[in-house]
Amino acid sequence: MICITRLVLIISVVTLTGLPSSAVQAEDPAAEQNRRLGRGINLGNALEAPREGEWGMVLEESFFEAIQQAGFDSVRIPIRWSNHAKREAPYIIDPAFFDRVDWAIDQAISRGLQTVVNVHHFEELYEHPEAERSRFLSLWTQVAERYQDLPGSVVFELLNEPHGNLDTERWNSLLVEALEVIRVSNPDRIVMLGPASWNNYRSLESLQLPEDDRRLIATFHYYDPFPFTHQGAEWVENSGRWLGTSWDGSDSEKAEVTSAFDQVVAWAKQHDRPIYLGEFGAYSRADLASRARWTAFIARQAEERGFSWAYWEFGSGFGAFDREEGRWRPELLNALIPTSRVGDCP
Repeated sequence: MICITRLVLIISVVTLTGLPSSAVQAEDPAAEQNRRLGRGINLGNALEAPREGEWGMVLEESFFEAIQQAGFDSVRIPIRWSNHAKREAPYIIDPAFFDRVDWAIDQAISRGLQTVVNVHHFEELYEHPEAERSRFLSLWTQVAERYQDLPGSVVFELLNEPHGNLDTERWNSLLVEALEVIRVSNPDRIVMLGPASWNNYRSLESLQLPEDDRRLIATFHYYDPFPFTHQGAEWVENSGRWLGTSWDGSDSEKAEVTSAFDQVVAWAKQHDRPIYLGEFGAYSRADLASRARWTAFIARQAEERGFSWAYWEFGSGFGAFDREEGRWRPELLNALIPTSRVGDCP
């Protein structure tokens, strides 16, 4: 049973989203949608697993309810479409999987949550970008056509963390083609996309967006310092040697974050694009106090600069929610949403 006690101070849009009003221009649909995304959380390790459940996470209706009640504005739903589509043209997506994604999107929409739907873990594309180009574009054709009548609260994200052989040059070319495919059925849909090299903020300078498409949000991910955020992570080679690394909030530690985020702001101003911090989080092998300090600092620094954000992630290795206990971890939830209070069931 999920039991959540809340104190929500609804004073202004700034209180709800943490975004300064100067970052919002009513006449700019991408900036306005970015404001609505506000504070979000990733429903990770579920639909982007090879098969839902293989990574120990199966989406439940109660998760969406908990997210909405806790005061989040949005969810990001990572999806591995490539594992549920034919290998031969026209690369038809499995109808049953489409139905499952429909259900997840509906759970978010019905609770007033803004929703980011992406393409996640397209491993074949990262390794063989030219050979997988047609398949990638076909997947987006199908997704865009199926969801063309959904409200503007649903945002498309082209591809999570382009990397490997999908380098900067190839990605900048492919993203234009993907946007053209989406615009056929969704001319007004807000779309987000980030740079190659794993959506690293350092690579934003190499991201080339079509100037005539102003319904775009730029995204980046932030996991620095990596030895802290990924200590003991089973999928990172030799990460065990980082165990015990803390984040104390020293001046130098904070300066590393503010310098990185200021670089993003400079890029955003130069290109007149709103910014979404699509992932940030510290793995559960780090001490909880350090995780909470780091998480709170990242979230507040993002908000001060007008970035919307989505914490990685809801209920797995980085999880802010303890699925076994059926409740939020108060240290992490309060770091993310300071106006939320979590209490145990009586």
